[in-house]
Amino acid sequence: MLNFDEEIKKFKPSLEVDETEDAIYNSNIKDVTDVVQELLEEMKENQ
Repeated sequence: MLNFDEEIKKFKPSLEVDETEDAIYNSNIKDVTDVVQELLEEMKENQ
């Protein structure tokens, strides 16, 4: 039978996951929400 407490103590996250997480959080890529927000601001300025 598995001893979950022991297994959790042995757990080490993959380095690839940490690197991917850093890349995602540190990117400045605009998402759809940012684009829509900019469009709404431009529409307000032009009215």
